[in-house]
Amino acid sequence: MELRLLHYFVTLAEELHFGRAAQRLFISQPPLSVAIRQLEDELQAQLFERSSKGVRLTAAGEHLLERARQLLALSRQAAQETQDVAQGTRGHLRLGFVGSSLYRGLPQALALLQQSHPQVRVDLLEANSAEQVLGLQQLRLDVALVHSTLPPEGIASQLIVDEPFVACLPQGHRLRRAADVDLADLKRDRLILFSSLVSPTYHQRIYEMCLAHGFAPEVRHEVRHWLSVLSMVSLGLGVALVPAALQRVGLPHLAFKPLRGAHPASEMLAMWRREPDNPLVRALLHYLQQEALKLDQAVKTSRPSR
Repeated sequence: MELRLLHYFVTLAEELHFGRAAQRLFISQPPLSVAIRQLEDELQAQLFERSSKGVRLTAAGEHLLERARQLLALSRQAAQETQDVAQGTRGHLRLGFVGSSLYRGLPQALALLQQSHPQVRVDLLEANSAEQVLGLQQLRLDVALVHSTLPPEGIASQLIVDEPFVACLPQGHRLRRAADVDLADLKRDRLILFSSLVSPTYHQRIYEMCLAHGFAPEVRHEVRHWLSVLSMVSLGLGVALVPAALQRVGLPHLAFKPLRGAHPASEMLAMWRREPDNPLVRALLHYLQQEALKLDQAVKTSRPSR
């Protein structure tokens, strides 16, 4: 059944007068009569009884009226929801993230997205960078927050956070009272490192930082998550080089020290498929950058002047 015919039928059922119904529909009376006859022929049922006294619904017409109103309401709702999704005010966003993003503005960005897009549902999946990139390629994720890595073909990327690494030391470490740490001073320590299988870029970056300071680190433990790195350091199992954002985690028995000199940065990138364009991804990226900037400014403000 055409929605146009149902619309004509409902209007006539409400007016029970061809002239008034045609006026409401902004058409002349003959096309309305033709449309009603077409609908009756399609349904093989008489919907109206016509007489010199007027028009009234048959039993079949009364039954159809409720269903027709429901169908028209559903069609209007579907049209509105489709427009909302296209404009990014409604929909479903599947977001992958690495654990460190929880301390790099992700919770605040999600809160802002929920405020501005209350009809959007966000599903969260914590996964390592390689798993998230695969999720994007297999259409299981819409956007991914990953450690520094090269995006594959068809995947766009945007830098969200660029911050220094800091030395993470256990509470009883010999350098715990130092203002800063020379990386070479850690050459006798056991290093707890992010797994090369999980994030080869981070693993290689930290390893090369140590080599640039004259030593190959003694790696005793490789783990999959930054929180595992911090937990193992807090237990006194070694030291680590971690993104500065992880100072906000609040685990006990840890000391964080800036590294002396120039070093490669710790980066977090957002990645998403280039096609099709997703306005929800654009909205989330806006809030992520906004919150990352706030955190960066807060860090700069809190640094003591020299």
